[in-house]
Amino acid sequence: MRVKIRQTKGFSLLELVIVIVIMGIIAAIAIPRMSRASKSAGESAAESNLSLLQNAIEQYAAEHDGTYPTVADFEKQLTIKIGDYGPYLRDIPEMTTGANKGATKIAAKAGDGVAWIYDEDTGEITANK
Repeated sequence: MRVKIRQTKGFSLLELVIVIVIMGIIAAIAIPRMSRASKSAGESAAESNLSLLQNAIEQYAAEHDGTYPTVADFEKQLTIKIGDYGPYLRDIPEMTTGANKGATKIAAKAGDGVAWIYDEDTGEITANK
């Protein structure tokens, strides 16, 4: 008696549907996690840039008898060597998150295109997200 062995050469429709459903579930889990990680990285970079700016302001004040940079000349005072002092920064860092992402402008008040809000009386600087 002969036994016929049936050879299949491919996947059944059911097997393909199961694989596609599994891939969809994996994508539904992975994509939101990746977007949260990207947002978190931008916020971490903004905090780092804020710390860098605050340190430069404090160093400027230490070398200028407690006088903080002015809003009007902030970039010039921190990025250009003046006399024996500076530069304290290579350039003003960009905002890496929020509506003003990519901006480098420094102002006393929040506004469109303003990355950093600076109080020249106290030397405090904050992010304008």
